[in-house]
Amino acid sequence: MFGKRPDGRRVKGIDPVLRITPYVMPLRCDAQVFLKHRADLELLSSYIRAHKKQGEAFSAMQILVAAYVRAISTYPEANRYIMNKQLFARNNCSVAFTILQDPNDADKGEAVVKIKFDLTDTLFDVRDRMNAAIAANRGEAASEGFVSKLLNFLFAVPGLATVVVALVRFLDRFGLAPSVLMEELPFYVGMYVTNMASIGLHEVNHHLYNWGNVSLFFGIGTPEKLAVQENGETRMKRFLPIGITADERICSGAYYARFFNAIKRYLNHPELLEQPPESIHFDEGLEYHEPKPSAH
Repeated sequence: MFGKRPDGRRVKGIDPVLRITPYVMPLRCDAQVFLKHRADLELLSSYIRAHKKQGEAFSAMQILVAAYVRAISTYPEANRYIMNKQLFARNNCSVAFTILQDPNDADKGEAVVKIKFDLTDTLFDVRDRMNAAIAANRGEAASEGFVSKLLNFLFAVPGLATVVVALVRFLDRFGLAPSVLMEELPFYVGMYVTNMASIGLHEVNHHLYNWGNVSLFFGIGTPEKLAVQENGETRMKRFLPIGITADERICSGAYYARFFNAIKRYLNHPELLEQPPESIHFDEGLEYHEPKPSAH
């Protein structure tokens, strides 16, 4: 309330055109725009294989998340969100994604992982944070998590889920929702990424949730081969398709373009993510940090 929330602070002095946009498009589903990107999978695979020989294992998804974190360190406005028609600067860099509780058996269900990153994180740091979170949320650990316990409680009483969800959404509009929910629920992150390739499906442009404040959704699909021309010859090349859904209200199109171009640059040069950024830009003086993960 009064411009402050557990997960952010209201941005003031913004351009009038940007300020009026949430009134014209009050819901995220009104304002979502769709983009496509095809990452060079041959380049990424070569990079991953080279590091595997050195004892460092990465996945393409970890490189994508690291590219997002690094891009936010330069373009913090892409980490903003809209709530109750007001623009807020997020006070963390966070990502959520869904994992299989058993990677060898999809029938055993899914779990949602939510991670906060530090803007100085390297690819190694991002990898270690993601691996630790996945290990902590797989198998029995997932079934004992806060979200699972909350859902079991809500569905134990007929009609309780409807009442509680409606109440929380109302309180959330004014920044009064319990902070523990914002910490645990995956609807309060800057980026949600889903790896459809892990279940053999093509990339998707996933919708943005109207509940919470997710501003970006990345959907990774199964690798594909496309004809390209190189050195005057045509050949088939492997790409990793990525569907991107963005809330257009949080920053200008030109700013978004610089942000997405930065992500593309890091996907084409993942070695740049091995070292911390030379400088970090925080939004509106809103500085935040996360302790480093254990040494890899």
